[in-house]
Amino acid sequence: MTNRSRLYIPSLGGLYESLGPYALPLLRVGLGIILIPHGCQKLFGWFGGLGFEKFSAIFTNIGYKPGWFWVLVVALTEVVGGLCMVLGLFTRVAALFIAIFMINAVWFTSAKGFFWTAGGMEFSLLLLLVAIVFLVRGGGECSLDGKMSKEF
Repeated sequence: MTNRSRLYIPSLGGLYESLGPYALPLLRVGLGIILIPHGCQKLFGWFGGLGFEKFSAIFTNIGYKPGWFWVLVVALTEVVGGLCMVLGLFTRVAALFIAIFMINAVWFTSAKGFFWTAGGMEFSLLLLLVAIVFLVRGGGECSLDGKMSKEF
Protein backbone atom coordinates (compact mmCIF):
# COMPACT_ATOMS: atom_id res chain seq x y z
CA MET A 1 0.00 0.00 0.00
CA THR A 2 1.25 3.48 -0.85
CA ASN A 3 2.19 5.62 2.12
CA ARG A 4 -0.17 8.54 1.43
CA SER A 5 1.62 10.89 3.82
CA ARG A 6 4.73 10.70 1.62
CA LEU A 7 2.93 11.62 -1.60
CA TYR A 8 3.00 15.20 -2.94
CA ILE A 9 -0.62 14.75 -3.95
CA PRO A 10 -2.06 12.27 -1.44
CA SER A 11 -5.38 12.08 -3.27
CA LEU A 12 -3.57 10.27 -6.13
CA GLY A 13 -2.55 7.41 -3.82
CA GLY A 14 -5.50 5.27 -4.88
CA LEU A 15 -4.67 5.81 -8.54
CA TYR A 16 -1.04 4.82 -7.93
CA GLU A 17 -2.15 1.66 -6.13
CA SER A 18 -4.64 0.67 -8.81
CA LEU A 19 -2.15 1.24 -11.66
CA GLY A 20 0.86 -0.20 -9.82
CA PRO A 21 0.48 -3.76 -11.15
CA TYR A 22 0.62 -2.43 -14.72
CA ALA A 23 3.82 -0.37 -14.40
CA LEU A 24 6.33 -3.16 -15.08
CA PRO A 25 4.25 -4.75 -17.85
CA LEU A 26 4.07 -1.34 -19.51
CA LEU A 27 7.85 -1.03 -19.31
CA ARG A 28 8.30 -4.59 -20.63
CA VAL A 29 5.99 -3.98 -23.59
CA GLY A 30 7.66 -0.63 -24.24
CA LEU A 31 11.08 -2.27 -24.40
CA GLY A 32 9.79 -4.81 -26.90
CA ILE A 33 8.08 -2.19 -29.03
CA ILE A 34 11.32 -0.20 -29.18
CA LEU A 35 13.43 -3.22 -30.18
CA ILE A 36 11.20 -4.83 -32.82
CA PRO A 37 11.36 -2.02 -35.43
CA HIS A 38 15.15 -1.81 -35.05
CA GLY A 39 15.42 -5.49 -35.94
CA CYS A 40 13.03 -5.03 -38.86
CA GLN A 41 15.26 -2.22 -40.16
CA LYS A 42 18.18 -4.63 -40.28
CA LEU A 43 16.35 -7.67 -41.62
CA PHE A 44 13.92 -6.13 -44.08
CA GLY A 45 14.85 -2.47 -44.53
CA TRP A 46 11.53 -1.41 -43.01
CA PHE A 47 11.05 1.88 -41.13
CA GLY A 48 13.79 3.61 -43.10
CA GLY A 49 16.35 0.86 -42.49
CA LEU A 50 19.10 -0.16 -44.86
CA GLY A 51 18.23 -3.83 -45.06
CA PHE A 52 20.19 -7.01 -44.47
CA GLU A 53 22.86 -6.69 -47.16
CA LYS A 54 23.83 -3.11 -46.37
CA PHE A 55 23.87 -3.76 -42.63
CA SER A 56 26.03 -6.84 -43.27
CA ALA A 57 28.56 -4.67 -45.10
CA ILE A 58 28.52 -2.11 -42.28
CA PHE A 59 29.07 -4.78 -39.65
CA THR A 60 31.94 -6.26 -41.67
CA ASN A 61 33.52 -2.81 -42.06
CA ILE A 62 33.42 -2.11 -38.31
CA GLY A 63 35.04 -5.45 -37.51
CA TYR A 64 32.14 -7.82 -36.83
CA LYS A 65 33.01 -10.66 -39.19
CA PRO A 66 31.25 -12.26 -40.86
CA GLY A 67 28.91 -9.28 -41.02
CA TRP A 68 25.87 -11.26 -42.16
CA PHE A 69 26.12 -13.51 -39.09
CA TRP A 70 26.29 -10.63 -36.61
CA VAL A 71 23.48 -8.73 -38.32
CA LEU A 72 21.37 -11.87 -38.07
CA VAL A 73 22.22 -12.30 -34.36
CA VAL A 74 21.50 -8.65 -33.56
CA ALA A 75 18.32 -8.45 -35.65
CA LEU A 76 16.91 -11.68 -34.23
CA THR A 77 17.74 -10.52 -30.71
CA GLU A 78 15.78 -7.36 -31.42
CA VAL A 79 12.81 -8.96 -33.20
CA VAL A 80 12.44 -12.25 -31.32
CA GLY A 81 13.62 -10.79 -28.00
CA GLY A 82 11.30 -7.84 -28.50
CA LEU A 83 8.32 -10.11 -29.24
CA CYS A 84 9.14 -12.19 -26.16
CA MET A 85 9.22 -9.03 -24.06
CA VAL A 86 5.87 -7.82 -25.44
CA LEU A 87 4.26 -11.19 -24.68
CA GLY A 88 6.13 -11.79 -21.45
CA LEU A 89 7.24 -15.15 -22.81
CA PHE A 90 10.66 -16.48 -21.78
CA THR A 91 11.19 -13.00 -20.40
CA ARG A 92 14.37 -13.71 -18.44
CA VAL A 93 16.02 -15.48 -21.38
CA ALA A 94 15.06 -12.65 -23.75
CA ALA A 95 16.25 -10.08 -21.21
CA LEU A 96 19.60 -11.87 -20.92
CA PHE A 97 20.18 -11.77 -24.68
CA ILE A 98 19.04 -8.14 -24.84
CA ALA A 99 21.34 -7.22 -21.95
CA ILE A 100 24.33 -8.89 -23.62
CA PHE A 101 23.51 -7.07 -26.85
CA MET A 102 23.14 -3.75 -25.01
CA ILE A 103 26.44 -4.19 -23.14
CA ASN A 104 28.07 -4.42 -26.54
CA ALA A 105 26.09 -1.41 -27.78
CA VAL A 106 27.11 0.66 -24.74
CA TRP A 107 30.74 -0.28 -25.25
CA PHE A 108 30.59 0.47 -28.97
CA THR A 109 28.88 3.85 -28.57
CA SER A 110 30.80 5.00 -25.48
CA ALA A 111 33.57 6.46 -27.66
CA LYS A 112 31.03 9.02 -28.87
CA GLY A 113 30.22 10.16 -25.35
CA PHE A 114 27.08 9.95 -23.28
CA PHE A 115 24.35 11.79 -25.18
CA TRP A 116 22.39 9.95 -27.86
CA THR A 117 22.14 13.14 -29.93
CA ALA A 118 25.87 12.73 -30.62
CA GLY A 119 25.58 8.97 -31.18
CA GLY A 120 26.55 8.25 -27.57
CA MET A 121 25.61 5.50 -25.18
CA GLU A 122 22.66 7.11 -23.37
CA PHE A 123 19.88 5.17 -25.15
CA SER A 124 21.75 1.86 -25.13
CA LEU A 125 22.50 2.26 -21.43
CA LEU A 126 18.83 2.85 -20.65
CA LEU A 127 17.79 -0.25 -22.61
CA LEU A 128 20.49 -2.24 -20.81
CA LEU A 129 19.16 -1.15 -17.42
CA VAL A 130 15.58 -1.99 -18.39
CA ALA A 131 16.69 -5.43 -19.63
CA ILE A 132 18.48 -6.03 -16.31
CA VAL A 133 15.26 -5.22 -14.44
CA PHE A 134 13.46 -7.98 -16.35
CA LEU A 135 16.37 -10.37 -16.04
CA VAL A 136 16.06 -10.00 -12.26
CA ARG A 137 12.26 -9.63 -11.91
CA GLY A 138 10.97 -11.80 -14.75
CA GLY A 139 7.82 -11.14 -16.74
CA GLY A 140 5.51 -10.77 -13.75
CA GLU A 141 1.90 -11.71 -13.35
CA CYS A 142 0.74 -9.90 -16.50
CA SER A 143 2.78 -12.14 -18.78
CA LEU A 144 2.65 -15.52 -20.44
CA ASP A 145 5.48 -16.55 -18.12
CA GLY A 146 3.19 -15.81 -15.20
CA LYS A 147 0.62 -18.21 -16.61
CA MET A 148 3.10 -21.07 -17.08
CA SER A 149 3.87 -23.61 -14.38
CA LYS A 150 7.58 -22.79 -14.52
CA GLU A 151 9.39 -19.66 -15.57
CA PHE A 152 12.48 -19.84 -17.73
